[in-house]
Amino acid sequence: MGQLNYRKHEPLSLKNHPDFDEKRLQGVIEEDPSILGLGDLEVRDVERIQPKAGRLDLLLRDPETGKRYEVEIMLGATDESHIIRTIEYWDIERKRYPQYDHCAVIVAECVNSRFLNVIGLFNSAIPVIAIQLNALKLGDDIVLSFTKVIDEAALGLDDEDEGSGGKSVDRAYWETKGSKKSVAIVDECLEILREVDPQLGLNYNKNYIGLANRHGVNNFVVFRAKKNFIRTEARVPDQESWKIRLEEAGIVVLPGVTIRERLHFRLTSKDIKANREMLKELFQTAYAKDQE
Repeated sequence: MGQLNYRKHEPLSLKNHPDFDEKRLQGVIEEDPSILGLGDLEVRDVERIQPKAGRLDLLLRDPETGKRYEVEIMLGATDESHIIRTIEYWDIERKRYPQYDHCAVIVAECVNSRFLNVIGLFNSAIPVIAIQLNALKLGDDIVLSFTKVIDEAALGLDDEDEGSGGKSVDRAYWETKGSKKSVAIVDECLEILREVDPQLGLNYNKNYIGLANRHGVNNFVVFRAKKNFIRTEARVPDQESWKIRLEEAGIVVLPGVTIRERLHFRLTSKDIKANREMLKELFQTAYAKDQE
């Protein structure tokens, strides 16, 4: 490794910079959304017109999960109008496209303690991420650093949801919400799960497809059927180790908050056929964890 050289830098206020405005910052993020630290997102729209409410700076999308991020940018310190505008755009988008998960994202040069508290209150009911932008001047170059100061709250399943998953539905509901193909992938997983506990069966709920045996609900693994794959959520210890194993096997581990030690990953029929024994081990691990 070569010698590291120190270069003196100085803080830079973009709000007061004559050659760097919000439009230019928007363009930098549009060119590479990953700099926000939210994952490998893609740009869905820019300056998106909102009915009677102005324009949304950026609409980003997670290509794996379909989740959408409504991003509002502000140079300088955040203020009341910035927060209200961000949440308003988030609300408009989630009502227009309820089939997707949505998250409001505030980007500002300064998110002061007062507004951290306010956003923190919203965060318990509304998925909000606050990102503080720090700009540094290095000679003739500008370095942009994005730091997440408030993350999306882990609003997971409570005890009642664990048991019911919302309103009870039937198989046809999920074949419509996802597809017959994806529900058939759940059946393939059930075959493996019955090698762990022969009494297990599927429990169709509005929020997810869970598991039950003769003792009742047993959601150590739950499924959400999409069009061409299933989102699988397994309650396992040592998630990092399992994440590495799944990724090495070519299985997509999905980003997002960890809820009750659940590992989120995507499965196709091809994934199951190629990794049946490993998935059985994972399901056994989750089952054993649930019995503790």
